[in-house]
Amino acid sequence: MMSTTPHTFVSSTTFRVTGMTCEHCRRAVRQEIGRVPGVQRVDVDLATGSVTVHADRPVDRVDIAAAADAGGYALLP
Repeated sequence: MMSTTPHTFVSSTTFRVTGMTCEHCRRAVRQEIGRVPGVQRVDVDLATGSVTVHADRPVDRVDIAAAADAGGYALLP
C-alpha cells in the first residue's frame, strides 16, 4: 500500500483485487472481507476486479488486505 494512502476508512472505499475470475471468487472475497469488524456490505465487480467495501465505523485497510489474502486473492495498492 502506498505511504500516502490513509490506513483507515469509514463509509465506502473501492479496492482493486487480483485473481478473481468467477462466481466462486466473488463469494469468497465477499465472505472473507465481510468478516472484518465494521464492514457492513461488500460489492464485487468481476469485470473490473474491483471490490467496494461499505463500513459503519473505521476499518483498517490492512485488515481488508489480510481478509482478501485469506481468501487467496491480493489487494492492489
